[in-house]
Amino acid sequence: MARVGVFVCHCGENVARRVDVEKVAEFSRRIPGVVVADHYRYFCSAPGQKILEEAVRKHGLTGVVVAACSPHLHEPTFRGASARSGLNPFLCEMANVREQCSWVHADGGQATRKACDIVASTVEKVKRNHPLRAIDLP
Repeated sequence: MARVGVFVCHCGENVARRVDVEKVAEFSRRIPGVVVADHYRYFCSAPGQKILEEAVRKHGLTGVVVAACSPHLHEPTFRGASARSGLNPFLCEMANVREQCSWVHADGGQATRKACDIVASTVEKVKRNHPLRAIDLP
């Protein structure tokens, strides 16, 4: 059975300006398979990564969803934190709620609802992921 953690980042004000991050975390706790959901000002920071790492170990997470900025920017950061906690890094997924919600919607309610939808779909994806390993190509 999946044991997913959802970590909603404020991205300073980048996400939290429009998206109600507390509501997204609260919504996430009701998604089947989610055993922990939290929000924090900067999950990409060293203290934020430590929160994620400790949650993986404490709750025996089998998957992680980070609702934050673009995977292009911080996917390696969060996959690294997942790996340091003992979780296969490919069982960590990012939900881009900054570019897809906060930056494109003027209405906070609409941005928050969309963020909840994106998080829910990303949770479903991570529940179906399989551990992978990186390979080097010649």
